[in-house]
This record gives sequence, structure tokens and C-alpha cells, in this order.
Amino acid sequence: MSRDWRLAVDIGGTFTDVVLLDAASGEVEVEKTLTTPSAPLDAVRTGVTSLLQRVGVTPSEVEAPIVHATTLITNALIEGKVGRACLVTTTGFGDTLLIRDEHRYDMYDLQIEFPAPPIARELTFEFDERTGADGSVLARPTDAAIDTLTAQLKAVNAEAVAICFLNSYVNSANERAVASRVEAALGVPVCVSSEVSPQIREYPRMVTTACNAATMPVIGPYLDELQKWLAAEGFGGSVLMMLSNGGVVSASDAATTPIRLVESGPAAGVLAGKWFAARHDEPRLLCFDMGGTTAKACLIDDGEPELTNDFEVARAYRHKKGSGFPVSVPSVDLVEIGAGGGSLASVDHFGLLKVGPQSAGADPGPACYGRGGTLATVTDADVALGMLDPAGFLGGDMPLDPCLADAALAAVASRLDLATVEIAAGVHEVVNQNMAAAARMHAVEQGLDMRGVPVIAFGGAGPVHACGVAELLESDRVIFPVNASVLSAFGTLVSPVRIDLARSMPRSLDAIDIAERDALLDELRVEGARVLSAAGVAGDAVQYRYGIDARYAGQGNEITVWLGEGPTWPVDDATIYDRFGEEYRRIYGLTIPDVSIEAVTWRLSAYADADAVEPAHPAALTSTPAPSSRRRVVFGRGQAVDDVDIYKRSALGPGASFEGPAIIEERETTVVIRPDWSVDVGSDGSIVATRAGNISETRNADGREGAA
Repeated sequence: MSRDWRLAVDIGGTFTDVVLLDAASGEVEVEKTLTTPSAPLDAVRTGVTSLLQRVGVTPSEVEAPIVHATTLITNALIEGKVGRACLVTTTGFGDTLLIRDEHRYDMYDLQIEFPAPPIARELTFEFDERTGADGSVLARPTDAAIDTLTAQLKAVNAEAVAICFLNSYVNSANERAVASRVEAALGVPVCVSSEVSPQIREYPRMVTTACNAATMPVIGPYLDELQKWLAAEGFGGSVLMMLSNGGVVSASDAATTPIRLVESGPAAGVLAGKWFAARHDEPRLLCFDMGGTTAKACLIDDGEPELTNDFEVARAYRHKKGSGFPVSVPSVDLVEIGAGGGSLASVDHFGLLKVGPQSAGADPGPACYGRGGTLATVTDADVALGMLDPAGFLGGDMPLDPCLADAALAAVASRLDLATVEIAAGVHEVVNQNMAAAARMHAVEQGLDMRGVPVIAFGGAGPVHACGVAELLESDRVIFPVNASVLSAFGTLVSPVRIDLARSMPRSLDAIDIAERDALLDELRVEGARVLSAAGVAGDAVQYRYGIDARYAGQGNEITVWLGEGPTWPVDDATIYDRFGEEYRRIYGLTIPDVSIEAVTWRLSAYADADAVEPAHPAALTSTPAPSSRRRVVFGRGQAVDDVDIYKRSALGPGASFEGPAIIEERETTVVIRPDWSVDVGSDGSIVATRAGNISETRNADGREGAA
């Protein structure tokens, strides 16, 4: 049989995941290795090499593009470990990153905090130029001024430069003139706001461009080194990078706009969740992704994840919208918090147990890793509770030390005068509460009710905690897909090549110049086709989808309305009014008659359908599965079960069924089935856990609980 090997890599905060898929046979092989934060490529080399050797595949046999997701950009911005970037802006606007948009996310907090700007004020330079709001150039850059600027940038050893001039989204001539000279003189990457975020509102456009420049020195060298290693090893495919919007693009395009990668890894997981939602016929599904560093939640509604055009990164307070950087990049709309296997347990000044958002990460990792960590983490608690088998972690390749876990937990327990096992149960419960609270907050922000929505659990720690989180969310069904631990890496293999572009051109709908609109859309289509071509997509395979950010005349905020697909603008004005009214009513419950509509930003999504992928299904079960062993597990405070059945996932074929409590072990993760849950294995090998006393059957049509 001919082979068609596909390789995917996902760098997480704690583990790096690798998936190898034979698209011809559906065979899937996976590998998981500790991330190396100081040198991310080391873990990639280790994981890829180990997996290929184990399967017996040579690099030259992997001819398809290698798809890559990563949290490098997110972590760099959150931790402030970015390059030494400089910002150049119009004279008089040098304090924009400090002033922000003047909104206070908490009106009553006198010590309100914001993250430090991605580029410091001392590395911000004002430049004498001016473009009017109508696009007219009022003051052009002079050669002398550019020479002076170049000398200033050299003097501070700039590693990257962001250029964001006033009104450049209307006319980018001044930005481009300065950028070309600076880049030629310094030899460092330069980005301009008219390419990164050509949209109105000065602060979001500037902070997006600044974040982009600050992370260019992080991702650029990594991608260069990665591609050189792949070429030296003999891999035949190029590299495609996962974007926050759920699409993939070429490595070169990703390197020029790394801010588009800010939710790369989580977006890949959501795309995998969408893929499974279709196969399990679940129009609504909550993706729950818990790794070693963070946990993510995203709702698949009507078969699709919600997208947002304004994503917030590096929040000072994880549940407070407005406390981070509002970057103007299309992204899967999800919530992400510092709640993972490596999240640290502590006691705050009120004497209360806290978990996260700080994490032990991959280095040193949880105390039980035996790599020098001494602080208690969620993984330490799960070991102490008996949920994880210390000898079987990563198939025994990375055994855990329960004595070190107990010692770390005892240090926390001593501060609260509690037994170690009680602290372990408390840590497990608190992190579950944190994740459930984040998911509920995400639902509230979207105006949604997630009660009763089935959960799909993945990530290394997700299957351990999913049933507990589902109980808190009043959900009665959890799906654990095959290879759940590396599902985000798998998601990159089912993601389309896609780029979302936008450009602001505020116009009343009744006064739009059709020629001007079509010229703008032509430019977006040309750029979209170029990006997809660079990713290997044939020109006749490119498809276009159109939308606008619109508002009623006189309003200050817009809503995004998607209008249709086609090679040209697909709708007339009457259809726009109808679609806008429908979306406005859905969000606000009303429309405003006799008020004209203003289109502010024009959007285009260029994409190509993803290749069909179908992993091989396991053979149906021929006999009743028997547990491989039993052990004592504590499911909560005062909820110890002495003899919990332990199953090997490899022994559970389609048709298997049993009652909880139970533990299901595989090399890369552990599925914890809590008391009052039962298990059925689907035809694709997915474990489906159902809670006794089906919640959804006792809920009224309006979503409230009560008698049916």
C-alpha cells in the first residue's frame, strides 16, 4: 500500500506534541515530550525523531507540508519575554500605548493594573509626518528626518521596528516610505500598521503592531532554524503555521505577522473539536482543552466555533475583560486561563487556597517530575489522589515521584492545618471551579447558556478533570476522543489554509462609491490569493467570503456581519440592511428604524477547503472488557473509593460499556470517570461518559431546571 504521511507539531507551555498520520490508511501515531522553553526546537527535534524512529518512517517519506501550532507568541507576550523592539509613531502620539483607550475595566479599583506595554516608552520615537483623515498627505517624511530616526534606532540596538502613523489605514504612503529606508539601513524586521492592522482606532492598531514587532525576533529565528533542520534531515514538505483564526499559512507569512499566531495552539484544538462535533452529530459542543500550563474553553455552536476580530492577550486579571492587550486579529473566540497540570497551589493573604495562574511549566515542572520543582501543583495533587499512576506516566518513560508530590502538598497543608490528602482534594476542586467559572464567564460574554451542552475533553490534563468540570457546568455528557492528549496537533491536519483580511473605509451605506469599494476588495483578494499561493494552494481552489463591521449612524461600536461568498461582492444594499438588522436584533433584542447604516471595516476571508482526513477506526470489541488492576482513588474531600477499576484504553474497543467510578489509562493521558458516570465506547473509539440522572432531560425549554 502506498503511504501519504502527514506530520503535525504543537508546542505547548509544558509538552510538545507530535502527530504522524497516514492519510491513505488512516493510521495515526503520536509522541509527547517535555517542551524546552529556552530552545523550543530541541523538543521538536526530540519528539519528531523519536516518533519517526518508532514507526519506521524516514524524513524523506514525509512529503506533505508539516503543520505547526505553537504557544510561543502567547507565552512571550504574557511573560514579557519579547525582542527589543522599537515603535515609531507620529509626533504627539508617543504616549498612546500608556494612555491606552482610557477605559477602566474596573471603575472602583483604585490600584487598577494593566500589563506593561509590549514596547517601552523609552523605545518609542516620534516622527514628523502627517496624513489627514481623508488620506491626504499633509507632511511627507524627509530624508534628513529618516536618517536621524535610523541613527536613533541603531543607538538603542533595535531588534525589530513597528511603525504606526496617524490615519495610515487610509493612506499608507508615509509608513511605507519610512519602513523601506529603516529596514534597508538596519537589517532588522520592520512592520507597519497599514499591513498588520489597517483599521480605525489608534490604540488597538498601535498595540497590535507593537505586539507584532515585539514577537518578530522570537518567531523569526525559530522558524529559520526549524526549516534548516527539516531540510538537513531530508523532509520533503514545507512548513505551514496555524493561525488564531483556525487557518494555516506559510512560515514566511507567519514570520512577518506573528501576532496572528497568538492563539495558534488553542485554535488548532478548537478545529479538532469542530471536526469531532460533525462526526458525533453534535451541533453544540464545548471544547475543553487542559494542558500543562493553561486551560481553554470554546463553544462549537451550530457546528462552528465563534470568531472574534478583537482578541485580548496578557490580561492583568484573568476574568476581567479590558485588562490586557486588545489585538485586532481574527481569532477563534475562546477563553484561556492559567489552569493546567503545572498550575501552582498556594495560600493567599486571606488564608484561602489558590491554584494558578502561575505555573511550574516544563522547567522545573511539578514537584513529582523530580526535575528540581518544590512547589505543589495540580499534577502533584492528582498523583496524591490516586488519579495518576506514577509508574505509568508517559507509558513509564517519565515516572513520577509520589513522595515529592506529598512533600510539596504537605508544605501547603501545614499552612492550613489540614491533611495532605485534603489539600490535594482541595487543589483538584479549586482548579475545576476555576475552569468552570471561566467557561461560564465566556458564555455570559457571548449571551449563551452552556448548561447541558456536551463536553469534548482533550489536552494532557483535560481527561483527568473533564467529568468534574462537566458536573459544575451541569453537563451530563463528556466525549474523550482517541489520542485526546495530542488533539490540538491533530487539529492542524484538518484545518483549511485560510487568511482573514480587513481594512477600514468608513462610509454610509447609502453613499458608497461602488468603484472605490471594489478597488479595496480587489486589493484584499490579491493579498489573500498571494498568501494562499505561498501555502501551496492552486489559484482555482481559492474561495472568498465577505463581511463588514457596521453600525447605525452615530454609534461608536460595530458588529460584524458576514454576507456571503463568491469571486466578487455577493449582495445588494437591501440584503445588507436585512442581514445587519437580523444580527443587531440577535445581539441587542431590537433594531433602530429609519436610521442609516454605516459600514466601517470591510472584511475578506480567503480560504481553501482542507484535505479530507479519516483516521482508522479500532476493531469492534469481541468480549467484555476486564480491568487490568484496581487502586484507591480520592475523588473529592471525603470521597475515597478503595477499589477503583483501572482499564487500559487499548483494550476498550467499540461497544465496550461499564459503570464508574473508573480510571482509563493510555500512554499520553488518563481518563477519570467519577462516581455516578457510565462509559460507552463509540464506533470511532471515542469514550463517551454519561452522568446518571440526565440533566438535560429535567430542564425546561427555556433552560431552567425543573420538572419536565
